[in-house]
Amino acid sequence: MDISGKAAVVTGGASGIGQAVARRIAADGGNVIIFDLNESAGAAMVEELGADRCLFAQVNVADEASVEAGVEAGVAKFGAIYAVVNCAGIANAARTVGRDGAFPLDLWDKVIAVNLTGTFNVIRLCAVRMQHNEPVDEYMGRGVIINTASVAAYEGQMGQAAYSATKGGIVGMTLPIARDLAKSGIRVNTIAPGMINTPLFAGLPQASIDSLSEAVLYPQRLGQPEEIAKLAAAIIDNDYINGECIRMDGGIRMQPR
Repeated sequence: MDISGKAAVVTGGASGIGQAVARRIAADGGNVIIFDLNESAGAAMVEELGADRCLFAQVNVADEASVEAGVEAGVAKFGAIYAVVNCAGIANAARTVGRDGAFPLDLWDKVIAVNLTGTFNVIRLCAVRMQHNEPVDEYMGRGVIINTASVAAYEGQMGQAAYSATKGGIVGMTLPIARDLAKSGIRVNTIAPGMINTPLFAGLPQASIDSLSEAVLYPQRLGQPEEIAKLAAAIIDNDYINGECIRMDGGIRMQPR
């Protein structure tokens, strides 16, 4: 699907991978609807990309009313949503049983709510609008949804029980949702990034970054958000990619710790 002139929702679009995706979609001629909680960073993206091409909505992806309001605002500005790229998420590090006892259930619930329920919430509320889009081709294509998982879905490390559960859930629901939405002409895919150089790594000493890079098969470095954005753009463009979970990790296989 040619994204030029069409609107895409990007959750977590004010920083990290989401920001790179938003920039790439805009560079490819698309309009961007950024869902994020960071109001100042969202406003900066609107200034960068232009208010005629970019809309920021302060959205909590885990909240139905918040997502509904964001979708309404996006449709009101651009007419229709043809792509969704789910990048919003949070990470945690807590063992099932740690020094202070059992894994806090409220922390588990929070990670599940944002990463897994939030992803599905955005999918369902955008898809219900996308199914009414004007078809873009003879095969009645009406859009594409891309989710962000992680290599932790496959090789979760110690302390990643909740995080891995959410990312594994995203991988697991990709094909069923693609099947659900096939008759509506909406494709659904997932990207599972490896070690990507996002703000999460900003505070790490260089020695730690070098150690992480050495675990990558080739090339031995952290991935860049722009590389994930490039893959997302390729998935949007290629109508025959559907129901897939694609690892983008330099061949890394995570060790237990």
